[in-house]
Amino acid sequence: MQVKFLKEIVEDLIGKEAVPIIDLLVGKKDVNEFFIAKKLGLTINQTRNILYKMSDYGLVSFIRRKDKKKGWYIYFWTLNVYHSLNLFEQNLKKELQNLEEQLKSRQEKRYYSCKTCSIEVTEETALLNNFACPECEEVYTLSDNSIIAKELEKKINKIKKEIDLVGIERGKEGEKLEQKKTRKIKAEEKKRVKLRKINKAIRKNLVKKKTREKIHKNAKPKKMQKKNKGLPKKSKKKK
Repeated sequence: MQVKFLKEIVEDLIGKEAVPIIDLLVGKKDVNEFFIAKKLGLTINQTRNILYKMSDYGLVSFIRRKDKKKGWYIYFWTLNVYHSLNLFEQNLKKELQNLEEQLKSRQEKRYYSCKTCSIEVTEETALLNNFACPECEEVYTLSDNSIIAKELEKKINKIKKEIDLVGIERGKEGEKLEQKKTRKIKAEEKKRVKLRKINKAIRKNLVKKKTREKIHKNAKPKKMQKKNKGLPKKSKKKK
């Protein structure tokens, strides 16, 4: 279901040529662009153009690494699932709003059509044209809004269900991101704790070292006293 939604948003925003990329990126991270080009049967420039368009919408992100042998940069692509689903949900809500406005208009207003030209106009426009088509002069006929309203209601119900499903998938991805964020914070805190312990140990060792040096320095005169203890004292010369 998630893959279906991702393909729909990519097709809506970029086009059908970008849809196969979803299968190559979903569930993976940092996919080599040359691998993508090979699988799609496209040149690297054609592949990059599609991926850049997707990147403009935030559907994918990339990192680049320099090839040590050839000297050029290679791009590695990752699908931004949460953002893609969020964008798809927003587009569906806009479409839903548009359909609901159309339905309201059909329920409250009257429309007229020319069967010859297959043109439909509002009652205001029909009145201005004296209820006759300006193209063929055929008399307008009143449109049956009930049929169109039923079709609109079907579309509205379908989109509402789709919005609910997309919301569930987006929620799952949001939880994954939160868990990933939590793990990252814990890992960073663990590193900080470890670093504090190392710094504490270093400071402790420095204090011990300074203490030993101080003791050693103060002990030297005592040793000299021991060496001179058995020697006769120098007699004072009489004046």
